[in-house]
Amino acid sequence: MCTLEKRGNLFILTLTGEDQHRFNPDLISSLLDLLSQVKAQATSGSVLITLAQGKFFSYGFDLDWAQAAGSERGAAKRLQDMADLFKPVIATLLSLPMPTIAAITGHAVAAGFTLALSHDYLIMRKDRGILWMPEVDIAVTLPDYINALFKEKIGDASVRRDLFLRGLKMKGDEAEKRGVVKAAYDGEAEVREASVCLAELREKEVAR
Repeated sequence: MCTLEKRGNLFILTLTGEDQHRFNPDLISSLLDLLSQVKAQATSGSVLITLAQGKFFSYGFDLDWAQAAGSERGAAKRLQDMADLFKPVIATLLSLPMPTIAAITGHAVAAGFTLALSHDYLIMRKDRGILWMPEVDIAVTLPDYINALFKEKIGDASVRRDLFLRGLKMKGDEAEKRGVVKAAYDGEAEVREASVCLAELREKEVAR
């Protein structure tokens, strides 16, 4: 699931546990509830950091939950339902009246990559984790809002082409070089420390 911690002006949203943090209706609802709390409690100087425990930032939608519908049509409907439910999470993140930082310490895949990209700043680790959009490999059509987000956040069409059409698994070094993330660091502790430092810097800039 997920938790929210407030330290002064800093909000820390954490995807908890050692699993893949796959988005199903329950997790999506929890995320939206906590983001609504962040929005309601926002003040001048607030900053949000989103991070995850374990090896995964998020591996995307919960395909096991979708397939548990028991039929191809039922699974497709559940997948569409998750995409529809997920859209307000992205919209809320984009509309928060504060800087937002994704501390990516593991794999961010499909909807997990989308969640990370919805933040203002992405900080990634070099030694573990990829950014990956596997939809081309499994013949899934992306929702329009995800296409629009990637076009807005990643201005280089060649990068989008590599991600969407080649299914490129992008590691931290390449993601930094190609402008997808702000910076990449050697380990989990360094990513989290850099994220907090960036949050404190943005807080001080607002306070001036």
